Amino acid sequence: MKVVIIEDELPAANKLKKMLEALSFDVEIVKQLTSVQESLTWFQQNPLPDLIFMDIELSDGLSFDLIEKAHISCPIIFITAFDEYWQEAFEHNSIDYLLKPLKIERLENALAKFNEIQSYFTDRYKNLIADHHNDKKYKERFLVKRGKEFASIRTQDIAFFYAVHKLVCLVEDNGSKYILDTSLSEVEKQVNAADFFRVNRKYLLRLDSIKRITALPKSKLLIEISPVAPDEIIVSSENSADFKNWMNR
Repeated sequence: MKVVIIEDELPAANKLKKMLEALSFDVEIVKQLTSVQESLTWFQQNPLPDLIFMDIELSDGLSFDLIEKAHISCPIIFITAFDEYWQEAFEHNSIDYLLKPLKIERLENALAKFNEIQSYFTDRYKNLIADHHNDKKYKERFLVKRGKEFASIRTQDIAFFYAVHKLVCLVEDNGSKYILDTSLSEVEKQVNAADFFRVNRKYLLRLDSIKRITALPKSKLLIEISPVAPDEIIVSSENSADFKNWMNR
């Protein structure tokens, strides 16, 4: 997740960054800001992050003024030494209100809450898209060529697709491999998302081909399939929640 820190006290900002690095969440700090005016200028020139960690009393005013002026609509975790702003905070996109001195357990719980909320709305969006396309017809077969001969491969007999050197390969359950004259993104549109999942930029896997899933550091996943893939298949922390939801539907 891409985050922005808005904190005018350098020791507090450094402490927050160390805590974020110590936790298992995949966090990228794209910017650290220190005042209302500096933040307003930055948000006018850059897209919103996934999440903001924001102090309330800054050197040149309250961060609530920044939220209104910059039209900030992304989720915010407020971190402050004052408890009297909590009600107003929850009127400004707050998903948690943490008091200083900051404790790593509270920070971890706040990030877990953010991930749960994000997953919920992601799933809702995907369900809406699925309902909208529930009448869509998916490919039942792929016509492939090997030498001078053509063959029609049933989609249900395909273990996975993968991209290599600007080519896309189709691999059957029996290990037979064919080259397709299309992109992996196009193939992804042609198959049923209930059966196939794009785990990363190189691999599109059929559910039945997945034999083992191993947890890696920073919420990543290692996928083992049959037949064996030519590369190690890693699901990033950003995609791991969607992948687990797909496996658990």
